[in-house]
Amino acid sequence: MTLRRGFKKQARELALEVRAELGLPVFAPLDPWALAELYGIEVFDLSNPILPPESVRYLTEERPHVFSAALVPLQPSGAVIIENHVHPPRRRRSTIAHEMAHVLLEHPFGPTLTDENGCRSAVAEIEEEAAELSGELLIPTDAARVAAFKGWSDHSVANHFRVSVAMATWRMNMSAGRRIAARTRGKEETAHYATPA
Repeated sequence: MTLRRGFKKQARELALEVRAELGLPVFAPLDPWALAELYGIEVFDLSNPILPPESVRYLTEERPHVFSAALVPLQPSGAVIIENHVHPPRRRRSTIAHEMAHVLLEHPFGPTLTDENGCRSAVAEIEEEAAELSGELLIPTDAARVAAFKGWSDHSVANHFRVSVAMATWRMNMSAGRRIAARTRGKEETAHYATPA
């Protein structure tokens, strides 16, 4: 699947606007729960006492990998996110950012569910857009490029932005930061060793 023309640029700009609304510089880690609060989206976890105990036990103990989160529409307008609180914090951050990307992009939706394989929706383009925007929210392209110039490993990027190593690797690859940094270093070395005329 390929993102529609111009979407990556749109996602970069939107992520930077949203981060500015939160008062976050480009190189700061994003708090997805603060983002949800900013947009009036309540986040509940499976420890909520109104949920059926047998379902909660199934989703938190027996098969926790089958449910990460759900974006649930409310009538007449609005939505809430229900997340699986037993997942590792870094996965939860990514999950909430993904669900918030759907909100920010104003995707038309019914309930969307996220499991270990990502968000499940009938529309692949919508999921790809949400994945792209959530990546930009968590590790903006400009931040990934700064990290590349600093020579950071994927583990260092993951630790700084509080995301999984897989997310950090994807964002570093998508930003082309390391290629740009290597090219720049190559030009600097060539200039440094050039023989004066």
